[in-house]
Amino acid sequence: MDGQDRLGYEQRLALELAAIGQRLTMISSEMREHSASVATAAPPTPEPVVAPPVAAPEPPPSPWAQPHAGPPRPLQEYESSPRTPGAGPQQPWPQQPPPQAQWPQAQQPWAPPQPRETLFEKLGKDGAGSKLLAWVGGAITVLGFVLLLILAIQRGWLGPMPRVIGGAVFSGALVGIGMWLHRNPAGRTGAFALAATGFAGLYLDVIAATSLYEYLPPGVGLVVGLGVAAAGVVLALRWESQTLAVGVVAACAICSPILTDGFTVLLVGFLLVLKMASTPVQIQRNWPGLAIAGGFPPIIASLLATARAIPADFEWTVVAVAGATTVVGMVVALLTIRKRPDDVVAIALIAGSALPAMFATTLLHDPANSILAGAVAAVLLAIWMVPDLPRAFTTAAGATGMLALFQTTVIALDGNVRTAIVLAEAVLLAFLAARLNKKSALVGSIVFGAVGFLMTVVQAVPLTWLAEEPRYLTVTQGDYAAGLVTALVLGIYAAVAPWAALKMQVLREPARHPFPWIISGLVLLYGAAGAVLCAALLVSPDESGFLFGHSVVTVSWTVAALFLLVKGINNKALRICGLILVGAAVVKLVLFDLSALDGIARVLAFLGAGLVLLTAGTRYAKLVASANNPDSYESKPVAPPSY
Repeated sequence: MDGQDRLGYEQRLALELAAIGQRLTMISSEMREHSASVATAAPPTPEPVVAPPVAAPEPPPSPWAQPHAGPPRPLQEYESSPRTPGAGPQQPWPQQPPPQAQWPQAQQPWAPPQPRETLFEKLGKDGAGSKLLAWVGGAITVLGFVLLLILAIQRGWLGPMPRVIGGAVFSGALVGIGMWLHRNPAGRTGAFALAATGFAGLYLDVIAATSLYEYLPPGVGLVVGLGVAAAGVVLALRWESQTLAVGVVAACAICSPILTDGFTVLLVGFLLVLKMASTPVQIQRNWPGLAIAGGFPPIIASLLATARAIPADFEWTVVAVAGATTVVGMVVALLTIRKRPDDVVAIALIAGSALPAMFATTLLHDPANSILAGAVAAVLLAIWMVPDLPRAFTTAAGATGMLALFQTTVIALDGNVRTAIVLAEAVLLAFLAARLNKKSALVGSIVFGAVGFLMTVVQAVPLTWLAEEPRYLTVTQGDYAAGLVTALVLGIYAAVAPWAALKMQVLREPARHPFPWIISGLVLLYGAAGAVLCAALLVSPDESGFLFGHSVVTVSWTVAALFLLVKGINNKALRICGLILVGAAVVKLVLFDLSALDGIARVLAFLGAGLVLLTAGTRYAKLVASANNPDSYESKPVAPPSY
């Protein structure tokens, strides 16, 4: 191979390698882009991509190349150019077709949701009619068993003992037939219905033997009932059938009041037995139907039993059963929420379980009623403070605990002291909300504060004390002392509640959300005015004390307004509050002091407010001018003298 052939071969080889490198680079970048797009979303299947022709870069100079001008010619020009005389035969350069990128077809990342079956579609399935018939037949059989017992008693058929034994044999036979049918998968629907009917019949037979015929003492009857209910629920657990468990518990709970002659203490006891029998399975399995069927009937029955016994006093058995219902319900709720933190039934159970004990306080006198309500409040608030429990669960416990706390306060205290304690509890809840960042505590504080404010306006420091002279009122010195304390606590709450909400970022600055701040300011003004008037009337419980108190109120409003204005030179919120308070003081001067005050009190109110506004207003104007003019003398910092 001579020099020219070798030169042409090397140039063609360099150009072709460069073109292949460019095509491989483009294919690699396209594959990376496609992989990234498939990871985020599944695009439609793309068509095969053909890499466009890419201009090859200029090859490096060869040591055999001769110097020449201009860029190298394309490969086609080399192939079609005339041969140099004396050169060997031209070797054809094989042409490769451009590579094509083949992409795999993208798959759908998720399947479309299936439409929910309607009731008619469920009833139209094969075997749906048999299930419905079996369970309806079981329910009717249980009801017929109860009616048979009642009719046998009314007509005197057989004796009490044959009725009890016959009912037990009949119910046991139903359970046995159900267990025999369960061996065949085709007969399990009937097995569930028969077993549920049989266990319900056995449980009702125990209730009849205890309540109607008194063959069994209440304690023994409850133990036997616990064994029957536990056997039914354990069988449901073994068969993995929530329907069977719910059927046993619900049938017993619904039919029990018929055999106990209404809502009695014994009925609540048998319902608690059902709840205790279903609790282990409820904790082990996430069966909300069983939790509802076993958890709420004792609560409802206890409330109705308490309502039935309200005309009587000191019904200790009803109170004891109500307390047991509350304790069992709280324990079950805690055990369930520890096992399953997202259990909604446990959240409802912790709130509802406290109601029987709280309602049972109506059957007690002081101090037993307040002790019972306080114990419920203490337990629920302690649960509310546990940090590792779910937020929804603790919120429900805290809300119910605050309700029990309010009930304790209302029961244990009376008069104006009750109002002051309610407001003090509102202040304490506000501090807890800010300290623990619990919004439920803030909501409770607002509720307590609103109730306390209404109690203040109606009873502790009524509007008539602020508007009428004491000679028209029948108020004692003790009332004025309690009103002074209540008004002071009200003012503290009006300042603490918005501070807590602002710290928790629930409330913003007054310039952005002025309405809550205006409400708090009005409550604070009312508390401050009530405190000043009550203090003045304590010193002088006559017209002079009333007039002097209103004069001090007007002047104090003016001083407070100017204090806010001075502090709010660089704070828009404080400046707005100060201006509003100035307006309130002027309105009080014109609308109330001018007509209600007389003699020297009116003069003192107008002169005091006017001089304070005039003197401090001049100073405030100078401060504003200094703040707006940074080059003024007063705005410049004064250096300390050097010695």
